[in-house]
Amino acid sequence: MSGEIPILDLGDFLAGKPGALEAIAKELQYAAENVGFFFILNHGVPPDLVDATFDASARFHALGEAEKMALKANEHNIGYMGHGASVSRASQVYEGERKVNLVAAYFLKRDLPSDHPDIISNKRFRGANQWPAGLDGFRDTCNSYMNALEQLAKSMLPIYARALDLPADFFTVGFSEPQYTLRLSHYPPAAAEDNQFGLAPHTDSSFLTLLAQNKVEGLQVRRRDGTWFDAPALPGSFLVNSGDMLRRWTNHRFLSTPHRAVASAPGRDRYAIPFFFDAHADYVQECLPSCQDADNPPRYEPTTYTDYMLWFARQNYAHFQDSEGEAAE
Repeated sequence: MSGEIPILDLGDFLAGKPGALEAIAKELQYAAENVGFFFILNHGVPPDLVDATFDASARFHALGEAEKMALKANEHNIGYMGHGASVSRASQVYEGERKVNLVAAYFLKRDLPSDHPDIISNKRFRGANQWPAGLDGFRDTCNSYMNALEQLAKSMLPIYARALDLPADFFTVGFSEPQYTLRLSHYPPAAAEDNQFGLAPHTDSSFLTLLAQNKVEGLQVRRRDGTWFDAPALPGSFLVNSGDMLRRWTNHRFLSTPHRAVASAPGRDRYAIPFFFDAHADYVQECLPSCQDADNPPRYEPTTYTDYMLWFARQNYAHFQDSEGEAAE
C-alpha cells in the first residue's frame, strides 16, 4: 500500500509468468471494490516518453491565448478549453455553489487520417485533432504517448475481466478500437475562492483513467466516509482509477471514486496528463453477467460511449452548452 492506495506490480503479468493473471486480478478486484484507485508499477511505458509529454503540455500552454483559442474545443471534445471554462455540473459530490474550475485543458483523441470515414461523416467524438502550428515534435510526442497508453490499457483488460469473474478475453470485442482522450491540463497559479478548486470534486466518465505521476502534487481522493486525503506521488508509476462507465457496467460493483484537484498556489504551475480509456464508440454496454442476479438486477439501461458522453459533456463543458451540443468534451 502507498498510504491508502494499493500498489499493483504488472511485471510478472506482462512477462506472462504462470499464475500472474489470477494473482493480480485478485489485487485489482480488491482495489476496485474498496478504494477505486490503485498505482501500477513495471507497466512498460518509457519514463522518457512520460517526461516528454509533460514537457509538450507545458509548451502548449505557454502559447498565447489567442493561438490556443484558435483551436477551441468543438463538438467532438477535441481542442482547447480555456481557463475557467468548465463547471463540474455532472458531479453528485460537489457540495455548495458550483464555481468554475481553475484549469485550462487541451483535448486530443485518436489521430484519425483526414480521409477516415468517421471524419468525412463528422461522426461524434471521432473528429480530427486540432494541432498547433510551430511546436516541433509536439504531435509526434502526443501520438506516441497515446499509443503507449492505449497498449497499456488494453493489456490490462484481461485483469479486469478476471477480477469480474469473467473469461480473460471478455472485453476483446468491446475494445476492438477503443475510444480514448488525452487531456493536457494546466493549473496556473490562482487565488481560489471558498469552495473553488483546480478541478472540483467529481468522478471520471471513463472505463478507466491512467494518470502519470506529477512532480507537483495536488490530487485529493475522497474516502467512503466522506473525508479526503492527499494522493501521494509514487515516482515511475501510473495512478489508475475506475470511472462512471465501469461503475455502470459493473452494476456498482466497482467504485467510481470522487476526487478533486486543489487550485495551484501562487508561484506554482501544475500540469497533469490524464488518459481516459473507453470501449468502442458504438459498443453497447449492458450490465455484466457476473454483476447481476435476481436480488441485484441491472440498475441502468444499456448505453454506448457516444450516448453517455453526449450527456456528460453537455453537463460539464461550456463549449457544448454554447451551441446546444454542437460543440465538445
